[in-house]
Amino acid sequence: MIALNSFGLVNAHSTGNSTLITETLTQLPLGPPPAALIVSIGGGGLYLGLQLGLDTHSLSSTPIIAVEPTGAASLAYSLSYGSNTPFPKITSIATSLGARRVADRAYELASQRGNVRSVVLTDAQAAMGCVRFADEERMLVEAACGVSLAAVYGGYVKKLLPGIREKDRVVVVVCGGNNVSLEMLVRGVVALCYPEY
Repeated sequence: MIALNSFGLVNAHSTGNSTLITETLTQLPLGPPPAALIVSIGGGGLYLGLQLGLDTHSLSSTPIIAVEPTGAASLAYSLSYGSNTPFPKITSIATSLGARRVADRAYELASQRGNVRSVVLTDAQAAMGCVRFADEERMLVEAACGVSLAAVYGGYVKKLLPGIREKDRVVVVVCGGNNVSLEMLVRGVVALCYPEY
């Protein structure tokens, strides 16, 4: 048996993920490029891909809002320590973001580039992001995505990027619908909002 560390393959994953920027630029109506990107952070592969895609299109300074839930905030934890430090214990309902440590290259870029804004939200905010998105867009997403949506719904874009204007294009990477059902979403929201039940 051969065991491969998925973080060792981060370059391969990131290269594939970088095409999200090309696809986004192709699909947006004519006009300026996105003023910011919002992405959930787990192990850092998706973030790295976005950064590589921005580099490819000479958009490296585009702000990226890196969103994590409190119980899986590995990037924010490392940024606060000044080194890529393992997160003590994953406790978030956003289990697909549950990497105790981000990829070294993800940490390097996030700490050195100056275009990353880290925000940590609660599981309750992530769940409510899922519910609001389901209500508005009629699509179910898991908490790993809901946390990024909660950053939008909660006004964190304006707080983190005060110069952003209403007309500016902000792209939220909406992914993660494999590990969710309406029943799971309802149970999660009830458990978070009404723990006595």
